[in-house]
Amino acid sequence: MVKTIKKTETEAEIEKRLAELRAELHKNQKPKKAEKPKPKKAEKPKPKKAEKPKPKKAEKPKPKKAEKPKPKKAEKPEKIKKERAEKAKKIKKERVEKAKKIKKERAEKAKKIKKEKAEKAKKIKQEKAEKAEKIKQAEAEKIKQEESERTPEEELEEQFSDEQIRNFQIEKMDMDRITNKVCEIVAAYEDKGMLQSDLWKKLKLSNRDGSRLALRLERRGLISREKILQKDRWTYKLIIEQTPISLESLQNSPCLTCPVEQKCDVENVYPEPSPLHCQLIEDWVIAEYSKKKK
Repeated sequence: MVKTIKKTETEAEIEKRLAELRAELHKNQKPKKAEKPKPKKAEKPKPKKAEKPKPKKAEKPKPKKAEKPKPKKAEKPEKIKKERAEKAKKIKKERVEKAKKIKKERAEKAKKIKKEKAEKAKKIKQEKAEKAEKIKQAEAEKIKQEESERTPEEELEEQFSDEQIRNFQIEKMDMDRITNKVCEIVAAYEDKGMLQSDLWKKLKLSNRDGSRLALRLERRGLISREKILQKDRWTYKLIIEQTPISLESLQNSPCLTCPVEQKCDVENVYPEPSPLHCQLIEDWVIAEYSKKKK
């Protein structure tokens, strides 16, 4: 036995609406040749099978698919042109700013290097100036020291030429005689030498005349001068170089009164007279040496 299923309200409404639409369509159609309308067979409503209510399955949450970016619609060429121009302007601006920044950094770097070089040059200049000042001070001190160490003879050497010193004359004095006297006095001290100040006192000469006389004798090679510091003052010590010839060395010589002096010869062989084996000369030399020793 087939069960009759009641129509739902929704289905009834749909059927009602369909009938209205059909009636309206039929009304709007043009009238055709008169045809006998065929009698519509009464449609028998087909019995619908009873639908069994399906149990609803628990819907699993579907994973959301990554939405694909929708393709942009073609924009208008003016808008695209404007955007491109703005983009190009922006890029140009960025490049200008970047170039400006690089230029500024380079300028700062160059300025820094220049400053460092200037400071270095200034330091070197200052060091050179300090060094020059030190050298100058050292030279000044050296000159000062040299001036303090200067002797009257050195000042005279600057004032007079060699010729003037060699031809130096002391008024009312025999220069040959005084020269021999100076050499004799200095020779008595032998290699030890004698302070020139002591010599000038003995000869009663002024320091100026004595200094010029010492320079004269040095130029002639009779004496030599040695600079020494005496009582915090610089002076000279005189040393004999050439002993002058004196007749005193010939006094009491047996050769002057020797009867065989004409036959005496160094090449003679004993017993012929010869100074190499003369008893008189031997006795005279011993006697003279003893006098000098005393």
